Amino acid sequence: MGNIIKTIADGGVPAYLIVFMGLIAMGMIFERVKVLYFDYSIKTDKFMSQIRNLLLNNKVDDAITFSDANKKAPLAHVIKSVLERSDRDEESMHQGLDISLSEIIPLLGKRLGFLMMIANVATLMGLLGTITGLILAFNAVAFADPSQKQTVLSQGISMAMNTTALGLTVAIPVMVCYAFLHSRQNQLLEEIAEHSTKVVDLLTSRNYEPFKKDSIYPTDINTSKLEGKAV
Repeated sequence: MGNIIKTIADGGVPAYLIVFMGLIAMGMIFERVKVLYFDYSIKTDKFMSQIRNLLLNNKVDDAITFSDANKKAPLAHVIKSVLERSDRDEESMHQGLDISLSEIIPLLGKRLGFLMMIANVATLMGLLGTITGLILAFNAVAFADPSQKQTVLSQGISMAMNTTALGLTVAIPVMVCYAFLHSRQNQLLEEIAEHSTKVVDLLTSRNYEPFKKDSIYPTDINTSKLEGKAV
């Protein structure tokens, strides 16, 4: 612990700024992990199986109630918006789907852009501290009093190395976490798009009469007439 505090102190102002940005990023990561992996999580297969069974049994109201009970999950929220327009035409259902997606997408990507910005800025702050430390070191060689030259030179080099290390220490984990969170965001969006489209298709096709073998290949045709025409 003492070495970490000394490293930050030796890095000067850039090091303190890097640590501050690292703490902000840590808070954002914890919040996004909680939301994307826990709050928005739902057993997709089980949920969609229940929705499908209710719709096939023409229990749309029950499907809406079931979706509302899980509305904290984005998938359930979107499905509910579609089901609430199930008494309208297909265009209206697609419009409801688009509206609900426009509400959900910003929530899924909330604050993720700031994580990438923090990773980039932390790296640049480390570079700034490196350049500042090298300037101090060069000034020590050129202008410092011989009795203090060694001390000033070591301080400059220490600042350069410590800020570089701190910048990378913050930037690398933040970028890795951003990659996982962005992947999770895309996974949720893909699930929502896939299953909501299937629900729309199920709603629009449930009132149609399915094809039957007899209607495609009728058996009551007078084959003798066909044979007579063939002759």
